[in-house]
Amino acid sequence: MGRYVMRRVLQGVFTLFLVILLLHLLTTLAIQLNGNPAQAFFGDRPPSPSQLAAVEKRYALDDPCYDQLGNPCLGPFVDRLAAYASGDFGESLRGREVTDIVGTAAPNTLRLFAVVGVTWMLIGMTLGSIAARRRGKPSDQGIRGLSVLIDALPIFVLLLVYKYVFSVPLSKWAKETFGSDSLPALLFKPSFSADHPWATLIVPGILLGLAGSAAFIRLVRAAQLENYNADHVRAARSKGLSERHVTVHHVVRNSSIPVATAVGIIFTEALAGAVITEGMMNIYGMGGVLWRAVQDSDVSVVIGIVTLLAVVTVAVMIVVDVVYAALDPRIRYD
Repeated sequence: MGRYVMRRVLQGVFTLFLVILLLHLLTTLAIQLNGNPAQAFFGDRPPSPSQLAAVEKRYALDDPCYDQLGNPCLGPFVDRLAAYASGDFGESLRGREVTDIVGTAAPNTLRLFAVVGVTWMLIGMTLGSIAARRRGKPSDQGIRGLSVLIDALPIFVLLLVYKYVFSVPLSKWAKETFGSDSLPALLFKPSFSADHPWATLIVPGILLGLAGSAAFIRLVRAAQLENYNADHVRAARSKGLSERHVTVHHVVRNSSIPVATAVGIIFTEALAGAVITEGMMNIYGMGGVLWRAVQDSDVSVVIGIVTLLAVVTVAVMIVVDVVYAALDPRIRYD
């Protein structure tokens, strides 16, 4: 088991290195094509050459390689890796440390993901189990059709429809009926409120979880269908065990192995959706910070946030691999 975990960790570190390298190359190419982003520090005010040079030096953008199209700028890349190793992820154009920004924004993203996770489990496990148990019946066909419909509606479409069609009238009705600080008024609030983070994150979290539940529903259905026809399930039925006991202890439990492996993939999809969700709903989370950093051409924040998100994603994938190995005794560790 130890050798298996070590291999997965080394693969994760190598993957992370490739992600950081690719991010560096893309960012370097963007700077070479669009010009030095240090100009964004001054907004609409034209800086003097000395002021621009000072800002470029402060944010490590003064290397001549950024003026040479096609130059990979490996020197700044090595310097950035050394800084990351020491815990220095740079600072924003406003002079705030990226780690400080992450420390403030991460709790809201974790709250959002908590709601997303609960939504996944409730919708995916419930509908997937019903579809598998009632295979070929109208309920199964309806659930499969619903999953296709969910797939056809991207998260930004759901958010646009909710925010501009439902949220405003529902929020107005809730305020007039229950009061401005009531739970219904906060639930349907069109934007995030730092004073009431949980209440204003519930609906965006449910929508993000709903958008990612289609694949989860189909996966649960397929995994349970495979187990419904397995030998150990037929043996359990032949012993006279109730259908409820067979479903819970022999079908659902054994179907958890492929479901666990899919958590990592669904997590990455949710992470991408969180950037859109937090940006559109003005949520001060990791995705919202990244959204605004891209709009402001804040290169240090973009690179730092994406790198940290890549670290989290690789860590989740490693944990999923280890959990899969622990659940499935057929995995060989040697």
